[in-house]
Amino acid sequence: MRTVSAHLDRLHGASVAVVTFAAVEDLAAYRAHLELSVPVLSDPTRELYRRFNLGRGSRRDIYGVGTLRMYARLMRRGRRLTRPTQDTRQLGGDFALDRNGRLIAAFRPSAPDSRPSLTQLLDAFGGQ
Repeated sequence: MRTVSAHLDRLHGASVAVVTFAAVEDLAAYRAHLELSVPVLSDPTRELYRRFNLGRGSRRDIYGVGTLRMYARLMRRGRRLTRPTQDTRQLGGDFALDRNGRLIAAFRPSAPDSRPSLTQLLDAFGGQ
């Protein structure tokens, strides 16, 4: 996500935000840990997750070979992995909405390692 801020000019005036189900009091630490430069919003009841049809992954989906490779890459880059404190099986997603709140692109990965690239996300906004 850090690189998103370097490309905001390509988003045609769009805003970027991260939504997590972490508690409000944990947002500052969440934002710092991920080095995010965009707003982070809390959805502890997971209402947005339900509205965007984001389910829970199976253990196989969440801890599959691709995810383990992703963690290995992070560790090689010096990232320290810590014990999860949140629901690791809640699937995330990436969505592009137009200025009227209409959904123009949806990415609902089935595993943590299958998120869209930054290029795919930027292209979704470019198609408005």
